[in-house]
Amino acid sequence: MSAYQSLRDRQVAAIKRVLNLNEASHENGDAHHDATATNGLIPQSTPILNAEGEPIWKVLVFDNLGRDVISTVLRVNDLRGLGITIHLNINQQRHAIPDVPVVYLLEPTAANMERITQDLQKGLYSPAYINFLSSIPRPLLEDFATQTAQAGTSEQIGQVFDQYLNFIVSEPSLFSLGMGNETYLTMNSAQTSDDDIDLNVDKIVSGLFSVAVTMGTIPIIRCPKGGAAEMIAAKLDRKLRDHILNSKDNLFSGNRAGGASNLPSSRPVLIIVDRNVDLVPMLSHSWTYQSLIHDVLSMHLNRITVETPAEEGNPAKGSAKRSYDLTSSDFFWNKNAPAPFPQVAEDIDAELKRYTDDAAEITKKTGANSIEDLQNDTSASAQHLKAAITLLPELRERKALLDMHMNIATALLKGIKDRQLDNFFQLEEDIKKQTKVQMLELLADPDKGTEPLDKLRLFIIWFLSTEQEVSRADMERFEEALKKTGVDATPLTYIRRVREITRMTMISSAPTQPQQTSASTDLFRGFTSISSRLTDRFKDAGLGANFDTLISGVKNFLPANKDLTLTKITESLMDPQNASTSALQKTEGFLYFDPRSANARGTMPPSAKDARSGAAQSRGMEASFGQRRQGFSEAIVFTVGGGSMDEYGNLQDWAKRTSGATGGAAGAVSRKRVVYGSTELVNAESFLRELGKLGAEA
Repeated sequence: MSAYQSLRDRQVAAIKRVLNLNEASHENGDAHHDATATNGLIPQSTPILNAEGEPIWKVLVFDNLGRDVISTVLRVNDLRGLGITIHLNINQQRHAIPDVPVVYLLEPTAANMERITQDLQKGLYSPAYINFLSSIPRPLLEDFATQTAQAGTSEQIGQVFDQYLNFIVSEPSLFSLGMGNETYLTMNSAQTSDDDIDLNVDKIVSGLFSVAVTMGTIPIIRCPKGGAAEMIAAKLDRKLRDHILNSKDNLFSGNRAGGASNLPSSRPVLIIVDRNVDLVPMLSHSWTYQSLIHDVLSMHLNRITVETPAEEGNPAKGSAKRSYDLTSSDFFWNKNAPAPFPQVAEDIDAELKRYTDDAAEITKKTGANSIEDLQNDTSASAQHLKAAITLLPELRERKALLDMHMNIATALLKGIKDRQLDNFFQLEEDIKKQTKVQMLELLADPDKGTEPLDKLRLFIIWFLSTEQEVSRADMERFEEALKKTGVDATPLTYIRRVREITRMTMISSAPTQPQQTSASTDLFRGFTSISSRLTDRFKDAGLGANFDTLISGVKNFLPANKDLTLTKITESLMDPQNASTSALQKTEGFLYFDPRSANARGTMPPSAKDARSGAAQSRGMEASFGQRRQGFSEAIVFTVGGGSMDEYGNLQDWAKRTSGATGGAAGAVSRKRVVYGSTELVNAESFLRELGKLGAEA
């Protein structure tokens, strides 16, 4: 059976092909995303060579989205390996590099077209290989052709390609459309014009179409009735349907040849939901490594900035800010991203011990005292020295990665300690048990961390989850208590309005395992045994002279195994046989679109104006009983208005937990895979700002 390629693998392969001037390997001809020759897998590119066998050196020019798409999956070294000597933003001033090929990767906008024409007129580069991140609209292409003819630059253009890459992949099964932190505000504000809503809907449709093209398969689309999700599903259905019927170059033709791949069961299901289906994950405190980094260190496009001592061992020198990239080649991140924080702490210890043992083994053989001495020592025996030098780069890289994760863990630990995130997380695990009196006490408690927003988050989660009746007088008391902490309570005005909607769609979940709590000293069992070196590192970070006092009071527990609302919706659509009755009832009315089906349900979807005025609604079809009970092994789950790292982690946990444990072909068949996407990954602080603006409108 052929190896599975994740969405990130496929996007990287597509970007590499772009950087190799769209040259595919010989056996695959010029097929664009053609999956027939390789069992649906995109061939890996190798750097393109000229007639002399030398790599062709190129300039890469991108716009902001192009930069984000590339920088999340490739590093500067990767670009160099593909012959890119310099990369520049199209919006900045650039100097001529004559007779050097240029690869453009950008959005098809009128402004970008003009800049390309100006570049070619000035003779900055030649020839130009123009790649659009999404399909260029016909009128814009005609305008560009006219500009090119008038400027006389047609000789300098080598290629023009639509690439369908307008989405950002930050983890193997996680993508966003890079639409900014205010999509939820735009889609839910009464002040947004119909044209702006239509513009956002079209952008989302274009991004989801590109994801389908990159995955090489046409999904079956499910979504709830009404709202933006239905508008997006109907337009996407129409776009896919039109493409199949009218395109000479069918981007999905590879799958057509497969025969069995046309069966609905072997295609993925694309589940589109509005963010209001469940707001809790956008605000909740989490205990996993990736969620904590996203929340505490505000990770963006896999990059974080942390404060570290300016000079190790000398805290008086103050601290310096350092930026880190969490890349796909980081073995520690790949293994520990979804793990609970205490587990990560122990694993850092285990990996450091392994590194120390490996380094000691090498130095013992060569007779040197340390790895550093080894680099300067010429007297070591030649044979052992050769073996050591071969291993040195790998050891140094491992050490650099572990140091990075040590600094990240230090910063997280400081955040957990200052803000008491462990307490907030524990409270949220069992939020429904909190009474109104307990909540008021919590909000008034001055010892609950240094960040008042954490209290606001906790209260909103309780308010959305509780089954107790909250009267107007109660609400005023809660708002008063929050204002005393110095927090802006305007988000609550909006939350009160949407509470009834989200309570209808939220599916409560009881934990399937008891919470495991142990003495706080166990939390950093790993850290305490790392030796005094780490203790010093924590001291340098200004976290108190005594390491034990730092970790005292931080609880060690594993999160309860609890499925979020979106995970339950996904389960009811992917695996209806095993889903809960409450989840099945919630998804019973989801619309069903199959762009490959001949039935006429791809009629033109309504615009935002029509939808608001209630004019002729053209819908997807109500799912028949068979379609409602149809199972899928692969899903793309998309939230309109912001995504949460918590939801991504929860979906991956569910997929792992419910996939067939058996090996071989049977296990592969029952294996579930879920790709999670959103308009933008938003952390709780940004989302509260959006809620505040919506509250101010109300």
